[in-house]
Amino acid sequence: MNRWSGLLRWHRGQMKEGMKKEEEKDGKRAAEVKHRLKLVWKDVVVDPSSDAYFTWIQVMIIPVLYNWVIIICRTCFVAVQNDHLAVWLTLDYLSDLFYIADVIFKFHTGFLEQGILVTDHRRLRKRYLTSSQFFYDVLSLLPTDLLYLRLGLNYPMVRVNRFLRSSRISEAFDRMETRTSYPNTFRIAKLMLYIFVLMHWNACLYFALSSYIGFGADRWVYPNTSIPGYESVRRQYFYSFWFTALIFTTVGDNPMPEREEEYLFATMDLLIAVLVFASIVGNVGTVIINLQSRDNVFFPNHELVNSYLRSQRVSKDLKQRVNNWYQHLHINKKITRENEIMRHLPDRLRTEIAVSVHLGTLSKVTIFQNCEKSLLEELVLKLQPQVYSPGEYVCKKGDVGHEMYIIKEGKLAVVADDGVTQFAVLGEGNFFGEISILNIKGNKSGNRRTANIRSIGHSDLFSLSKEDLTGVLTDFPDAKRLLEEKGRQILMKMGMLEENSAANAESKEKVMKKRVDRIEDNLDDMQTKLARLMAELESNAHKLKARIDQLEKETELWEPGEGEGDMEEDRGDNDNNEEEQEEMKREGSAKQVAGGNPQLSENEQEEEKDSKGEEGSKNDVSVERGGGEGGPGGEESGKSAEKEKSSEPEQGGRAGNMEMVGKARQEGGEEGER
Repeated sequence: MNRWSGLLRWHRGQMKEGMKKEEEKDGKRAAEVKHRLKLVWKDVVVDPSSDAYFTWIQVMIIPVLYNWVIIICRTCFVAVQNDHLAVWLTLDYLSDLFYIADVIFKFHTGFLEQGILVTDHRRLRKRYLTSSQFFYDVLSLLPTDLLYLRLGLNYPMVRVNRFLRSSRISEAFDRMETRTSYPNTFRIAKLMLYIFVLMHWNACLYFALSSYIGFGADRWVYPNTSIPGYESVRRQYFYSFWFTALIFTTVGDNPMPEREEEYLFATMDLLIAVLVFASIVGNVGTVIINLQSRDNVFFPNHELVNSYLRSQRVSKDLKQRVNNWYQHLHINKKITRENEIMRHLPDRLRTEIAVSVHLGTLSKVTIFQNCEKSLLEELVLKLQPQVYSPGEYVCKKGDVGHEMYIIKEGKLAVVADDGVTQFAVLGEGNFFGEISILNIKGNKSGNRRTANIRSIGHSDLFSLSKEDLTGVLTDFPDAKRLLEEKGRQILMKMGMLEENSAANAESKEKVMKKRVDRIEDNLDDMQTKLARLMAELESNAHKLKARIDQLEKETELWEPGEGEGDMEEDRGDNDNNEEEQEEMKREGSAKQVAGGNPQLSENEQEEEKDSKGEEGSKNDVSVERGGGEGGPGGEESGKSAEKEKSSEPEQGGRAGNMEMVGKARQEGGEEGER
C-alpha cells in the first residue's frame, strides 16, 4: 500500500509540475502576443486614402450625430432626460470613448509630402499637435460632465463642447460623395439630413420657449399639458416638429404671435426658412443640371436633331428611324462618346480602362494577333463605338474604305446588290474591312469595298480609321511590316493580289525613297551654305559699322567752321579744274579736226603769249592795289599767302577724310539695301 500511495503522490506531483509548466508557457505566449500587438500598434500608420480610414470616419458619424440630436432634445424635453437617464449616461460615455479613440487614430494618420506617405511617428505627432484640429479635439474632450456634481443630472447641455467634433461629419460626407456611384442622390440625402437636424433643433427650442412662457398661455405656444392627449412626450415632440414645418414652409394658417419673445422667435424662423428654401432650390437645380449634362455627355442631343429635322422638313420615315435610333441608345444605355467621358482622366488611366474594356475585342482580329501589347494599347484608345439600326448599311460595294469594323454585339449580313440575297452572316467577334486600311501594294480592288454589309438588327460596332492606324504604325515599323505581310497572305488566299504590280510598286517606292533622300541631302547642304553666307554678311556688316563709327569720331574733333570752308574751297577748285580741262579738250579736238596737226602755228603761239602777258600784268596790278590800300599790306599779303600754302595740305587731308566718310556711308547704305 505504501508503494502504491507513493506512486500516486509521485504521479500527482508530476501532473502538477506539468500543469505549472503549461501555465508558464501560456503566460509567456500571452505576454509575447501582447508585446507584439503593442509593437504592431506603435508601428501602424494609416493612409488617409485607404479603406480603413474611410471606414473609421464613417463610424465617427454616429457619436457626433448622437450628440447633435440627443443633447438638445434631453435639455428641452425634461421628461426624456428623466425617464431614460441611465441609458443616456451610458451612451454619453460610450461616445466619449469613440472621441478618445479618434484622437489616438489621428496620431497614427499619415500625410503626403512630395507625393510620398510620411510614416515617421515623431513627425506625425508633431504635425497633429501643432494643428488647430488638435486644439478643437481637446476642447471637445474636456470633462465638463463634472458640472453634474454642482448643477445636477438634469442639465445635459454641459456636454455642449462635444459639438466641436463636427468636422468629422463633413469630412466623411465629402469622402462618401466621391466614392458613391450616385453622387446626385447622395447630395439630396445629405441636404435633407441637414434640414432635419435644423428642424429638430427648432422644434426643441419652440417647446422650451413654450415652457418658459407657459403652456396654453396663448394660441401660439404649445397647448396646456393638462389637456388629455397633450401630456405625452411623443405628442409634445411631434406637435413641436409640425409647428416648425409650418413656419419653415409658410404653408397653412399659422397662429399669430402675441408676445415679444414669440415675435422674435417667429422672425428668426422665417429668416431660416428663406435660407432653407434657397438651399433646397439651389441644390435641386444643381442636381437637375448635372443629370442633364450627364445625359448630354453620354448620349447625343436629341432635341437639336429633332428641331433640325423639323426645320428641313425631312420625311416621316427618316424621322422615325432617327427617333428609333435615339430610343435604342437610351433604353439599352449605349454609350457612343467614350472619349469625351474619359478625357479628364490621365492618359495612363484612360489606357488601362480602355484595355480592360476593349482589348479582348481587338485581340480577336486576325491581323492584330501576335502583335506587340503596346501597339494594341495604342489602338484601343482609337476605337470608336458606333450603333447601327436594323436594315442600315455599314458599307457598300465600291465605296472607298477609310476604316475597319469589329462587331461587338449584333448580327450583320453580307448581301448582294439587291439587298435581299444573303451570302453570309457575321456575328459577335467578327471583323471586316481590315485590308482596305493597310494600303497593300498590288491589291486588285485598291482601297474599295468588295461587299455589301447590312445590319440585321441593332448592332454595336467598333471602328478603327485608316488615319489612326497609320499614325500608330509610324512608331512601330516592325508591326507595320508584320501587318502588311499578313494582309498580303490574306489577299493571296483570296486571289486579289497582283505579285508583279506589287514588285513594281516596291521598286518604284525604293527609287522614290532614294530620290527623296538625295533631295534631303542637297537641301541640307544648301542650308549649310546659306547659313555660312549669312554669317559672313553679318560679320562684314559689323566691321563696316565699326569703321563708320571710327570715322565719325575722328570728324567730330574738327571745328565745324573750318571744315565747311575748306570743303567749299576744295569743291570750287575742283569745279574750276574740271571746267578748264573740258575747255582744253574741246580746243584740242577742234584743232585736230581743222588741220589734222596737233602742233600749234606760230601766229597762234604768239597770240597765246600776248594773252598770258596781259593776264600777268593784270595780276601784278591787283597785287599792287592790295599793297597800296593796306599800307604795309604787301608784307601781310605775303604772309597770308604763305599761310594759305601751308594750310593747303591740311585742307587736302581733311577733304580726303570727308570723301572717305561719304564713301563709307554709301557702302553702308548699299549693304543695308542688300
